[in-house]
Amino acid sequence: QVQLVESGGGLVQAGGSLRLSCKVSGMIFSIINMAWYRQAPGKQRELVAHISGGGNTNYADSVKGRFAISRDNAKNTVYLQMNSLKPEDTAVYYCNSGIRDHSGYNDYWGQGTQVTVSS
Repeated sequence: QVQLVESGGGLVQAGGSLRLSCKVSGMIFSIINMAWYRQAPGKQRELVAHISGGGNTNYADSVKGRFAISRDNAKNTVYLQMNSLKPEDTAVYYCNSGIRDHSGYNDYWGQGTQVTVSS
């Protein structure tokens, strides 16, 4: 069974930094792409950052220049380095991954980790 487990969330003051991690475990053939989404109270889930299998990245305009997504293929782990955090970054952050496993290509989600930025 494939699982995505996030860690690294917490409470930080505005201007601070956090690094989120998401590790993929289980019976997989390959990880195609990985991404971070977030959902603030009363808002829709939105894409924050995406990284392809080849390492190409793209970001939401609201986080460009502040956040950086990276992946360690040997560890099946994706990271989100978040700098210069703002109160509007407060949300539950979810890891997402497109994975090829025994049943083909599937989309998996983590359980979410809370990030709270105080002003």
